[in-house]
Amino acid sequence: MKSGIVIINKEKGDTSQKVVSKVKRILNVKKAGHIGTLDPLATGVLPVLIGEATKLSKYLIEHNKTYIATIQLGQKRDTGDEEGKIIEMCEVGNIDEKIVKQVLKGFEGLQKQIPPQYSAIKVNGKKLYEYARKGQEVEIPAREIEIYAIRLLEIKQEEKQMMFEVSCSKGTYIRVLCEDIAEKLGTCGYMKNLQRISVDKFLIENATELEKLSENHVISVEDLYNDYPQIDLNKRKLELFLNGVMLTNQVKNGIYRIYHEQEFIGLGVVKNELLKRDVVVK
Repeated sequence: MKSGIVIINKEKGDTSQKVVSKVKRILNVKKAGHIGTLDPLATGVLPVLIGEATKLSKYLIEHNKTYIATIQLGQKRDTGDEEGKIIEMCEVGNIDEKIVKQVLKGFEGLQKQIPPQYSAIKVNGKKLYEYARKGQEVEIPAREIEIYAIRLLEIKQEEKQMMFEVSCSKGTYIRVLCEDIAEKLGTCGYMKNLQRISVDKFLIENATELEKLSENHVISVEDLYNDYPQIDLNKRKLELFLNGVMLTNQVKNGIYRIYHEQEFIGLGVVKNELLKRDVVVK
């Protein structure tokens, strides 16, 4: 079975899990999993690991992400996006570019963010959206996030909309960020559109639509880690490595590409001068 990663340009309307199911069917693989959920309304970069590469998710899940978002000012919706019910109407004056840039700049850095009520985060064993759908109130703990950079892209005065680009840490809810930005501007708003343009080094320009997906789009584990150091094992050590035996190896801690007679075997991890198997593709 082929192992590696494919970078999907997710369409609006699909759930992330639905994309994974389609990838499995198209590539005829049994195991697959995505990195970083994208809401059905969002589009853009959704990396999907296939085969033995699904074990790499522990390394990739923490990666930073970049989005392009559009805020619709003047309305607040219960879900924070265009699918929700309008719960508040607000006055919107002239959108001043200088003020908007100052407000956006103020969001950069470490901060606490309260996740939206309509999210899959669990509190007391239940997902938040389950409470929200029943009209039940629950205390939502704030989480630490970081906004690395945020910049204004466009203001549409007549439509009362503004578009911005943001690079942020894992766990950042752009819906909440849109609401908070609108509030700082003295009005209310919701996230109208969202596109993810990168997940770490996986970029939108390298992503493919599902209908065009083929085995040619699979990035192998070897290529994915081609800038990592390698360790060559002889036949005896390879047998031990594949059987899960930790091997003494006096190199720095980290992830290594494992080879035998110039053939890529997979990845190993060295800790305290002990090499342990991690992902085996051969």
